[in-house]
Amino acid sequence: MLQNNPELKSKIDQLWNKFWSGGISNPLTAIEQITYLLFMKRLDELDQKKLADADFIGEPYTSKFEGKWIPPEYRAKAREDDTQKETDKRQADAKMYEIDKRTLRWSEFKRMSAEEMLYHVQSKVFLFLKDMNGTASNFTHHMRNAVFIIPKPALLVEAVKTIDEIFEIMEKDSQEKGQAFQDIQGDVYEMLLSEIATAGKNGQFRTPRHIIKLMADLVRPQLGHRIADPACGSGGFLLGAYQYIVTELAKKAGAKELQSDEDGFVRTSVAAGLTEKAQAILQASLFGYDIDATMVRLGLMNLMMHGIDEPKIDYKDTLSKSYLEEAEYDIVMANPPFTGSIDKGDIKENLSLSTTKTELLFVENIYRLLKKGGTGCVIVPQGVLFGSGGAFKSLRKLLVERCDLKAVVTMPSGVFKPYAGVSTAILLFTKVWGPKDKVTQPATEHVWFYEMQADGYSLDDKRSKQEGYGDLQDIVARFHARDAEKDVDRTAKWFCVSRGDIEAEGYDLSLSRYKEDVFEEVLYEAPGVILERLLKEEVGEVEDADLAKVQSGIVRELLELRGMVG
Repeated sequence: MLQNNPELKSKIDQLWNKFWSGGISNPLTAIEQITYLLFMKRLDELDQKKLADADFIGEPYTSKFEGKWIPPEYRAKAREDDTQKETDKRQADAKMYEIDKRTLRWSEFKRMSAEEMLYHVQSKVFLFLKDMNGTASNFTHHMRNAVFIIPKPALLVEAVKTIDEIFEIMEKDSQEKGQAFQDIQGDVYEMLLSEIATAGKNGQFRTPRHIIKLMADLVRPQLGHRIADPACGSGGFLLGAYQYIVTELAKKAGAKELQSDEDGFVRTSVAAGLTEKAQAILQASLFGYDIDATMVRLGLMNLMMHGIDEPKIDYKDTLSKSYLEEAEYDIVMANPPFTGSIDKGDIKENLSLSTTKTELLFVENIYRLLKKGGTGCVIVPQGVLFGSGGAFKSLRKLLVERCDLKAVVTMPSGVFKPYAGVSTAILLFTKVWGPKDKVTQPATEHVWFYEMQADGYSLDDKRSKQEGYGDLQDIVARFHARDAEKDVDRTAKWFCVSRGDIEAEGYDLSLSRYKEDVFEEVLYEAPGVILERLLKEEVGEVEDADLAKVQSGIVRELLELRGMVG
């Protein structure tokens, strides 16, 4: 996290302040504009790296910045009634607007004068970015309404300079720690969003990356799994699943330089070692949806910067009647919005819960999106675990009877600071019975509970890195060994609870309902002994006969107390 690198944090703060003083004060707008610049920078770096790698191993690679490019509005459009001469003229006219792609590189345009750079980026580089994957591309479709609104040449020059400095620090930091280049865009979001005291209007806030890594290690996604996030935001969970799979494949291929990161997880985004077939399978396996068009664009760029050329992230309300998918995915990982409600008339008809609360509807929807045998891993507010309303109970009963509810991991309230102080929990379950199946035997036998008390960071608004990993690695290890620990007594941080006990408690899933507190017996000295010690401290070694001569009010009162207790 950026908090651990003061130099990097300072640069991010500078970038934020420059946009604020430059007239872009809306945080999400600033983040979007900064992300476009990060994307331009990363695109150039990745392309140059691929060119160098291809040259080193002697394989062909066509640079994204090779050849000429004509902006879409100037391209020759064929007409059915055109003669060959007219077609040739249109193409000749279009050629007048050809741009050398090399000039669209970050490393090229950053050397321009301020006014020239702003014009070049606005009218050429940004249009190229929007058009980069072709007119049929999902990315191009969602970038159609994107606008580049940095208004001042000086602001662009300063932003470009600062982003160059940020990348230099990140590269140095990753080399010194022996890690792959980290999620620069996610880090920037994290710092910029920390300027916002409250969550978004729909209860959206970024999931800390170490929590995403934890959930990926609990689920263990595999190559070929169809993986989805129905409220994907900037794509953090999809990226987390991608990195987990890439890392496991790298291990199997014999990678020896992978090291644990600051949270104890081994991760890499470098997919260079994957076969072409594996890369194609992986890229076709990740699906994300969000109701915020800006977040869809940010999510697309986030995944593309990590080597996923055609991310499948789309603008959709997965709770609405217009979204019809069901039983499509092997894994669903999500941190859906906690607050607010949806219009009752627009809720998907196949959702059975009688509620408009999004935190409940999303969990049921995740259950429905899973194939039989598929696994869901979702963050919920802890109120979902014990809420007394009918919809709360119905949802918990569904998780226990129609799913194998494997784990409930409660998290401390500081995990989502500075955005929110809500206490949350991770639910991990596997779908066994479909919505229309008759349940002949409830799917859950035991539920594993873990009380996370620390996540490796301070639980205040600063979220400073603490020594060690907190409970993160312990959770992963004990979860995967839970079958051997079913007899652990309920005084520990982790324990198993049988389905029968959960049914007896009305399907309550709060850890406190089942945890047994241990009270240590404390032996105190007799009052007379304590009083004698206090008297000695006040007057020293004095015979009882002489105590009455001491005029201190404290001593008189102590003597009175001694007489009362005997």
